[in-house]
Amino acid sequence: MNPMREVLIDKVVINIGVGESGERQKKALQLLEELTGKTPTSTYAKKTIRNFGIRKGEAIGAKVTLRGDDALEFLKRALVVKENRLSARQIGDGYFSFGIQEHIDLPGVEYDPDMGIFGMDVTVSLKRRGYRVARRKIAKSKVGKAHRVTKQDTIEFLKSLGVEVE
Repeated sequence: MNPMREVLIDKVVINIGVGESGERQKKALQLLEELTGKTPTSTYAKKTIRNFGIRKGEAIGAKVTLRGDDALEFLKRALVVKENRLSARQIGDGYFSFGIQEHIDLPGVEYDPDMGIFGMDVTVSLKRRGYRVARRKIAKSKVGKAHRVTKQDTIEFLKSLGVEVE
C-alpha cells in the first residue's frame, strides 16, 4: 500500500465541560493530568448566560490534546468503555467523537471521593501524510479532494482498531 494513502491519528482531544469555575473546574484539570500525563488547559465561556450563572471569559471546563503514541494508547482505553462499538452518526469525514459518562469506567481508574465523577467528550481527528501543506507557513496550499479522509476511510480505520460500526 502507498504510505501516503495510510490514515493516521492526527490528534485526540479530551474535553470536560464543567459549566462553572472554581473548585470543580480545578478538579477537572487535575483529573485530565492524572489520566493523560499531559498538562491540560482551561476552556472559557464565549458569552454570558445569566440563567446558568456564567459570565463571558469565565473558566468553565478543561481540555487536553494528545498526539502520537499517547493518543493511540488513550484512544484504545477509551474505546473499551464504549465496548468497541460506535454509531455511524458519531463518524464524519476524517474525525469521530464519542462521550464517556463517568471517567471511572476507564480501565485502571479508581474512584476518588474527593474528586467526584466527571463525564468527558473524546474527539479524534484523522489525517494522511501530506496534510502539513494546509498548515505550514510558507507555500501553504489546500489538501486535494482525492487525498482527504472520507467517512468511509474513517470507518475502515476504526475497523482496523477492532471497533464495530453500527
